[in-house]
Amino acid sequence: MLSSIGIPGLILILTIALVIFGPKKLPEIGKAAGETLKEFKNSARDLTDEGKDKPSDQKND
Repeated sequence: MLSSIGIPGLILILTIALVIFGPKKLPEIGKAAGETLKEFKNSARDLTDEGKDKPSDQKND
Protein backbone atom coordinates (compact mmCIF):
# COMPACT_ATOMS: atom_id res chain seq x y z
CA MET A 1 0.00 0.00 0.00
CA LEU A 2 2.74 2.49 0.90
CA SER A 3 4.75 1.57 -2.18
CA SER A 4 2.16 3.23 -4.41
CA ILE A 5 2.38 6.51 -2.45
CA GLY A 6 6.10 7.09 -2.92
CA ILE A 7 8.50 9.30 -1.02
CA PRO A 8 7.18 12.67 -2.33
CA GLY A 9 3.62 11.73 -1.44
CA LEU A 10 4.65 10.59 2.03
CA ILE A 11 6.51 13.86 2.61
CA LEU A 12 3.46 15.81 1.48
CA ILE A 13 1.16 13.88 3.84
CA LEU A 14 3.54 14.38 6.78
CA THR A 15 3.85 18.11 6.02
CA ILE A 16 0.08 18.56 5.89
CA ALA A 17 -0.31 16.63 9.16
CA LEU A 18 2.36 18.83 10.77
CA VAL A 19 0.56 22.00 9.67
CA ILE A 20 -2.86 20.75 10.81
CA PHE A 21 -1.93 19.23 14.17
CA GLY A 22 1.22 21.10 15.10
CA PRO A 23 4.56 19.77 16.29
CA LYS A 24 3.39 19.09 19.88
CA LYS A 25 0.41 16.93 18.98
CA LEU A 26 2.00 14.90 16.16
CA PRO A 27 4.03 12.49 18.38
CA GLU A 28 0.92 11.73 20.46
CA ILE A 29 -1.06 10.92 17.32
CA GLY A 30 1.74 8.69 16.03
CA LYS A 31 1.96 6.83 19.32
CA ALA A 32 -1.81 6.28 19.44
CA ALA A 33 -1.82 5.04 15.83
CA GLY A 34 1.07 2.66 16.57
CA GLU A 35 -0.66 1.23 19.65
CA THR A 36 -3.89 0.78 17.71
CA LEU A 37 -2.07 -1.05 14.92
CA LYS A 38 -0.25 -3.25 17.45
CA GLU A 39 -3.54 -4.21 19.16
CA PHE A 40 -5.13 -4.98 15.79
CA LYS A 41 -2.24 -7.26 14.81
CA ASN A 42 -2.38 -9.05 18.17
CA SER A 43 -6.14 -9.57 17.85
CA ALA A 44 -5.80 -10.87 14.32
CA ARG A 45 -3.02 -13.24 15.41
CA ASP A 46 -5.16 -14.50 18.32
CA LEU A 47 -8.08 -15.16 15.98
CA THR A 48 -5.96 -17.09 13.50
CA ASP A 49 -4.30 -19.10 16.28
CA GLU A 50 -7.71 -19.90 17.74
CA GLY A 51 -8.93 -21.08 14.34
CA LYS A 52 -5.98 -23.45 13.99
CA ASP A 53 -6.51 -24.95 17.46
CA LYS A 54 -10.16 -25.90 16.94
CA PRO A 55 -10.90 -29.05 14.92
CA SER A 56 -13.08 -28.59 11.90
CA ASP A 57 -16.76 -29.48 12.40
CA GLN A 58 -17.28 -30.23 8.72
CA LYS A 59 -17.91 -33.80 7.69
CA ASN A 60 -16.45 -35.26 4.53
CA ASP A 61 -19.31 -36.62 2.42
